[in-house]
Order: sequence, then C-alpha cells, then structure tokens
Amino acid sequence: MSSNSYDLIVIGAGPGGYVAAIRAAQLGLKTAVVEREHLGGICLNWGCIPTKALLRSSEVFHLMERAKDFGLKAEKIGYDLDAVVKRSRGIAGQLSGGIGHLLKKNKVTVVMSEATIPAKGKVSVQTDKGSEELTAKNIVLATGARARELPGLEADGDLVWTYKHALQPPRMPKKLLVIGSGAIGIEFASFYNTLGADTTVVEVMDRVLPVEDAEISALAKKAFTKQGMTIKEKAMVKQLDRAKGKVTAHIESNGKVEKHDFDTVISAVGIVGNVENLGLEALGVKIDRTHVVTDEYCRTGVDGLYAIGDIAGAPWLAHKASHEGVMVADLIAGQHAHPVKPESIAGCTYCQPQVASVGYTEAKAKELGYDIKVGRFPFIGNGKAIALGEPEGLIKTVFDAKSGELLGAHMIGAEVTELIQGYVVGRQLETTEEDLMNTVFPHPTLSEMMHESVLDAYGRVIHM
Repeated sequence: MSSNSYDLIVIGAGPGGYVAAIRAAQLGLKTAVVEREHLGGICLNWGCIPTKALLRSSEVFHLMERAKDFGLKAEKIGYDLDAVVKRSRGIAGQLSGGIGHLLKKNKVTVVMSEATIPAKGKVSVQTDKGSEELTAKNIVLATGARARELPGLEADGDLVWTYKHALQPPRMPKKLLVIGSGAIGIEFASFYNTLGADTTVVEVMDRVLPVEDAEISALAKKAFTKQGMTIKEKAMVKQLDRAKGKVTAHIESNGKVEKHDFDTVISAVGIVGNVENLGLEALGVKIDRTHVVTDEYCRTGVDGLYAIGDIAGAPWLAHKASHEGVMVADLIAGQHAHPVKPESIAGCTYCQPQVASVGYTEAKAKELGYDIKVGRFPFIGNGKAIALGEPEGLIKTVFDAKSGELLGAHMIGAEVTELIQGYVVGRQLETTEEDLMNTVFPHPTLSEMMHESVLDAYGRVIHM
C-alpha cells in the first residue's frame, strides 16, 4: 500500500470523525483524517466544551450570590469576563491538543487541509507539498455543521452574534436578545442572564425548549422567568435595524409587530450541514435540506462512502456522532455494528436549571398509540436536593402500560444531565418498570428521585 493509500479516510476531525479514525486504527485499518481547522471540531473548540466552561463560571457566580443561604459570607462579589472567557478558551485548547495526542498514539495520519472528493475512493487535499491525492476504499464524511443564518438577521460580530461570537464576546451585553430557545440559545441566555444581562428570548414555536416534554418546557419557562428573563413564545423576529451601539428588533406576536431595542443579539436558529465544495452531487450523494441522506448504518448509497454526525441529520449531538463513528468503523472492519436508535439518545441542556431527556415525550407516546403510565417526582421531596439548596425540579417517566417498557424519561433540575444516563442504560437494556423498582438506589442521592418517579407511575411512590 503506497504512502497516500489508506483503508479509510475520514473527512472532519470532530467528535464523530476523530472517534471513527481512532476506532478504525484500533481495528487494524490504515487510517487518515483530514481536518481544515481544529482537531476536535466545533464541539471541543466552539460548542459543547467551551460553553460548559462558561456555564460553570456563571453557576459558581450564582452560588456565590447565594452564600448567605449556606451560612457563608461573600462580599463584593463580581466577575472578570475576560478571565472567564480565557479559562473557557484554555480548556478548549487543552482538549483539542489531547485529540492530536490520541490520533498520534493510534498511528492515525492527520492532514490539515480542506478536502474534496473528485472521484469515488479519492480525496484531494492541499498540503505544504501542494495539491495531493489520497486514495481509500472507504471514506467517511464527518464535516459537521455551522450556524444557520436567516436573511436580515445575519451576524456581524458586533451587534449580532452567532455562538462563536458569544463564546468570545467583545463586551458584556447589557440588554440581550436571543433568537431561538433550543439548547444553544437557552444556554447562552442562561449564561449572560446570570451575569446580569437583561435577557429576552424569542421562540417561534409555542414553548421554550420545544423538543422537550411540554411539562418540562413549562417548568423551564417558569424558572427562567423567575430569574428575570423575558420569554416570548409563538413570536418571530421579522427585522433587525442596526445603528451605532443599538439594534432595534421588530418582533411579531399575535399578529402585531412591536419594536424593542437591544445592544446585542444572539442568533441561535438552528444549523446547516457542511455539504458544499466536497463534490458530493457529482458522486450521486442525495442531499436533503443541507444534510446527507443515509440508511441506519450511515451508508450514503455510494459504495464505500459514509456520512456521520451533524452532516447526516438529527439529532445534532456529539455523542450521537461518536457512536456513529464507532459503528461505521466496526462495519468497515467486518465487525458486528450496532445502529444508532435516535429515540434512545439522550438530549441535555446545561442551562440553570438543567434539562435532560431520552425517549418519547408523553404526547409522542400517546400519538404513537401507546397506553401509558406516567410517574413524577419533585426535587422538593428529595433530601439530597434540599441539602444542596436545589429544591426545584422534576423527574418524569413514561411507561408502556402493557409491557412495562420505559418509553421516555424527562428531567429538569440540578445535575439532571448526569442523572439521565441511568435511564439511557435502562432503555438500552430494555428495562421494565419491575427491573427499576427492584433496583436499590443509594441514599442520600438525587438518583433516588429516579426510583420514586418509577414507583409513582405504578401507584407505589413513598416520599410524596
């Protein structure tokens, strides 16, 4: 095999691409990964990780403001936004460097370049040697996605930001408008609101966090409003008038358009797949609304060409991309591959309070024709939650009344993004209500609420 010939070439080194490359190398495949910008992709550099670092800072700041609640004294509480951002960027850089180490350790060739696919099994790159052509029997597209920009609402980096600008803000917003209340929008709204920005969130759907269970969305709205946010649902930003240091937003709601002034706008209205300039159309790859169409094994229909992660469509989650990367590497190497089940992938939003879910919402389960049993348990009934000073929240479970199958779990409150994995494992193992009820949960822990919610679904709840 020549130096430019590989068993597998992965285009994109985000959480899908670099994991696919490492797994393929573990299985003995000669592997290369081509990345045009940063190892780790959007997730490690501009998404999952740096946003969590920012949110941790705002969480600690919020706890400092509550010092008296814990019998503590804290005076002249403040923050240094530049230092908060520097910490976030440092963590992102540290982890991106770690990806480089892992790829080297696993003998994966890394090519820092744009990539195109001029023909089946060929990848064209630009290196310090000029244009080079790499060949491989298998190619995995893991090029990710970028922020969607709507006409008239385009980011300029000054008054109107995307997530990238919000991660490295040129200033602390005083009056902030966030367009979109999905995970990205709500996380930034939560961060800046906690640090003191007068924050308004506009959502075109009928509720915030619209992919979540309606009951959880309602509790989230109540919490955000209590924190001082203004939430506008079933509303749309029709126009932004930009002036020096000011943006006037035309917000339509209930058939009326009102004008409101802000100094900063964050646009978080979804993402579009990075499918351009790869040569996909010429290869016969089917693209639907900027995403590559695949089967359950991430096959594109073109022999030897796969697509994983955000470019392959919803759910747009790093852990889904990583699992697909492993699955595709296993498939190529002749191993037993496990397709991703979207309904068994957890979604987490790291706002304050946190939100997490897996499986079907109550409404979706009913729509699918299930006869269901629903359990609920509030944080106020849990000793650990009260001791933590976090008595607000809910854990909700949805079961098939006939089989006892756990159809879905939905949570809001402290640390639920860590708790949800218990139910994810339960769904993967096809756990029934009996299995969960007979499991001994440690005390005192927040996880006991998971147990109580299951008990409640079957009329056996103890502490409520």
